Amino acid sequence: MADRSRPLPTGRQYMLRRPGPSGDVTATVTELAASLRSLRVGGAALVQEYPDDLPPPGGAGIVLVPWPNRVAGARWVLDGEEQLLDATEPSTGNASHGLLRNTGYAVGELSDAAVTLTASVFPQHGYPFHLGTSVRYELTDDGLVVTHTLVNHSGSPAPVAVGAHPYLRVGDVPVEELSVTVSGETYLEVDDVQIPVRAEAASGTPKDLRHGVRVGDVRLDTAYTDLQEIDGAYRHRLHAPDGQSTELWTDLAFGYLHVYTKAGFPGPDGPALAIALEPMTAPANALNSGAGLVRLDPGATWSASWGLRRKASGS
Repeated sequence: MADRSRPLPTGRQYMLRRPGPSGDVTATVTELAASLRSLRVGGAALVQEYPDDLPPPGGAGIVLVPWPNRVAGARWVLDGEEQLLDATEPSTGNASHGLLRNTGYAVGELSDAAVTLTASVFPQHGYPFHLGTSVRYELTDDGLVVTHTLVNHSGSPAPVAVGAHPYLRVGDVPVEELSVTVSGETYLEVDDVQIPVRAEAASGTPKDLRHGVRVGDVRLDTAYTDLQEIDGAYRHRLHAPDGQSTELWTDLAFGYLHVYTKAGFPGPDGPALAIALEPMTAPANALNSGAGLVRLDPGATWSASWGLRRKASGS
């Protein structure tokens, strides 16, 4: 139980609510890392919630900017000069999940059903660029739309990418009983420190998620690409046995999806299995490989969106 006389580890909590045809749509977004801490439609959870006396476990719901996932050895090269980042993943020596995961965001706009949070990436060792960033969470009739916006305040083009780290649910159904469907035809094979070494066809392998795989039967820490476009978006799902599902959709800027199964996620009934479906505009080590990176010109603005929807049986 959190001590209510002290600030929460994730700072201020922004609680959103909107009436919907299936009941109220509610969400909680935190000051720390603009984490999506809860999302419910008609009382049914779409994301894995975590206790308010903890920081985001396993990066739950946080924003990943100006890169998602990892940078190999916390090193990359800019215009022929090596850049040295902080090695924030000590077990591998990598730099992990960008520069704002421990940053408190300020409020740009706030209403009953939406919040826009802002934070700056300042020039620093390993990343000599000044970015303005924002993330807007806006409730819909059946879920949530999230829009990330980056502005380059630097005097030279900045390499940028963005991602998010939601762990998904379908109501109260145990995660191991759900099936996960990801439209990726290709997955990224990695080395022993989770850095991509080559792309492999998913077809015919245990990593093929295109037709649905029971979550309890797999352990994944895998990025997918060559995603299938459906009605102008990329769409991935968790399905419950009764036909209910949670859909993660992204616009076409999010050409990668990382799937991560985590044992021991803290929950109201004790540690449990959780699954993250992480939309990413670039894969791990993009600052070195260039894959998926956007070169944002001085003064330029770039936005990308994704969202979550509760889907009824048969829809």
